[in-house]
Amino acid sequence: MGLCSEGFTLATVIFTLLLIYYTSLTAGFEMKSIYCSISDSCDCDFKPDIKGLEWDLYKNLYGQHMAQDIVSEAVVRCLQNENPDRPLVLSFHGASGTGKSLVSSMVGRHIYGTAMGSPYIHQYVPTLHFPSADRVQQYRSDLKQWVERNLTACARSIFIFDEMEKMPPGVIDVLEPHLGPFHVLFQTNYRKAIYIFISTVGQEIINKFALESRQAGRDREEIRPEELEEVLADAVYNARNSGFYQSRIVTEKLITRFVPFLPLRRRHVERCAQRELCQRGECHRVDVASSVGGAMNYMPQDSPYFSSTGCKLVPAKVNLFL
Repeated sequence: MGLCSEGFTLATVIFTLLLIYYTSLTAGFEMKSIYCSISDSCDCDFKPDIKGLEWDLYKNLYGQHMAQDIVSEAVVRCLQNENPDRPLVLSFHGASGTGKSLVSSMVGRHIYGTAMGSPYIHQYVPTLHFPSADRVQQYRSDLKQWVERNLTACARSIFIFDEMEKMPPGVIDVLEPHLGPFHVLFQTNYRKAIYIFISTVGQEIINKFALESRQAGRDREEIRPEELEEVLADAVYNARNSGFYQSRIVTEKLITRFVPFLPLRRRHVERCAQRELCQRGECHRVDVASSVGGAMNYMPQDSPYFSSTGCKLVPAKVNLFL
């Protein structure tokens, strides 16, 4: 009887110690989770290279002085502010091949050391993630859960929404509470995230303005962002093919900056071709870069100033001439 009592007591002690140990681990995990939610870095592998971003934008983004200035200034201010009053929300607009996706990858690469390979960079493509216009409510629920779960894992998460012109209207509005000046929701600091929306909506406005400026003898570098940002906001709000159609995100001014990407000239296309050649170890083939520039289609028909496809077809053209 005594042996049984002693064995029972020993087992109870061991069980109690194991319970305390497990509880401490669980509490530690919960504390760490809360800490990660509000900290600047934690396990997010957050290692911003501000100078690298500025140099990359200057060196490898062609013909986009407004995007260079806006993105550099906005991202640097966001990263240097340990207590931002709201997340950074950028909306990129312009024709295909003008550098919108390139810039989003630069931001990711110089914050997490990789373009899209980081678990803290999340990209959404409407045709893949939100393909049916009749499932808006389901998509809203899914998107809200995805964003909140990822922000809980890392407050410095980056969210990239590509092809916003194909996003069913109403889906993105579920993020309205996450984009405003709120401090903490559900134990997560939402103000340190970066959201990038990419769209071709507004390209006609940008291209028309660039063409009229050119015809008036005005240099493209003289075009200022404030000349286009307000009309871009109106365009994305009123366009039925816009994910921001009739969205409170626009009317509540929750988008930090609308970023115009201008149509590219032949010299910009040739610089894209030269960069592609250098990546292949063929920097000396200036003739190929010139041939690529000459093989592109330019618009408008009566005054062919701008590449119809920007730099999008450059890799294929380089293959053709190399």
